Amino acid sequence: MFGPSQQDGGPELIQLLTPEGERVHHPDFDMEFTPEQLRGFYRDMVMVRRIDTESTALQRHGELGIWAQLLGQEAAQVGAGRALRPQDFVFPTYREHGVAWCRGLDPLKLLGLFRGVDHGDWDPEEYNFGLYTIVIGAQTLHATGYAMGMQRDGAVGTGDPERDAAVIAHFGDGASSQGDVNEAFIFAASYNAPVVFFCQNNQWAISEPIERQTRIPLYQRALGFGFPGVRVDGNDVLATYAVTQAALQRARDGQGPTFVEAYTYRMGAHTTTDDPTRYRLSGDVESWKLKDPISRVEAYLRRNGLADSAFFGEVAGEADDLGARLRDGVKALPDPRPLDIFDAVYDETTDELREQHDEFAAYLDSFEGSHA
Repeated sequence: MFGPSQQDGGPELIQLLTPEGERVHHPDFDMEFTPEQLRGFYRDMVMVRRIDTESTALQRHGELGIWAQLLGQEAAQVGAGRALRPQDFVFPTYREHGVAWCRGLDPLKLLGLFRGVDHGDWDPEEYNFGLYTIVIGAQTLHATGYAMGMQRDGAVGTGDPERDAAVIAHFGDGASSQGDVNEAFIFAASYNAPVVFFCQNNQWAISEPIERQTRIPLYQRALGFGFPGVRVDGNDVLATYAVTQAALQRARDGQGPTFVEAYTYRMGAHTTTDDPTRYRLSGDVESWKLKDPISRVEAYLRRNGLADSAFFGEVAGEADDLGARLRDGVKALPDPRPLDIFDAVYDETTDELREQHDEFAAYLDSFEGSHA
């Protein structure tokens, strides 16, 4: 162990709903939730988990080339996603399926990327949700630059809730060791950029445990760059929502960046090409199952009479319908046209590029119906 024990998140962990489904209060981040909000959080997480499990099964059946799992991280993503306003902008990694759900993306648009038939079939400006970023940590620089642009457009600190906007950049604990992320911290602090750095600390950078990545809790790194950091229970959707909402509002008000460390656990594999049994203990996984983000909300709803069996059955049925639609939809996704590799890459078509295009087209013509 290179630093202080972080096995339970430590006393600094902000929590509003315990693993047993009991409501607790926090002096700085407490808020009230309506029954509709609570049921909405539950539904979101169940649907997001179904997207994940269905996509994993599709990959196992050869329908997807790869899938980046989020099992166990539903609360971190739904809490952060629902804290956004329409004008806020999201820069995701390749695992933010729950945030994409909250932004209204059809999950099939995500599956096209993992099936290999497109490079991300959605318009970032339509959803204020960027394309998935495969290069680890690169999106934090993009987010900081975009946030600085918001400042210059006068969309920060005006006091108009319909205008003031913020940016949120998602990344994992492993990405926090990348140079790009630390450079983004420097720029964000120097220019007081309206950006929230949201780190899902799921304990594993593929096979590297968190205690080998840092000597201190990740959220404390922010102080070295000159802006606040906070650690929240990433398996608690209520606390994640409250903390992210407060951090985004700081940014919208012109108070600069915040680092949010959502302390959670990756229950599945890093991707479907990974075998986590080779590097972690099954006992750790079992202990985190007791902190399941969906089970604790269900327990709270049932205990307080905020949802009945009919509601839970309805959500389960809706998830089944989504699963069936994904199974049918992914197989119906059209194959890409080979010549599309020449589109949307260069602003102008040069003579050399045109020659390459024509040569490739002639080659494809030798195969009947290859690029009709």
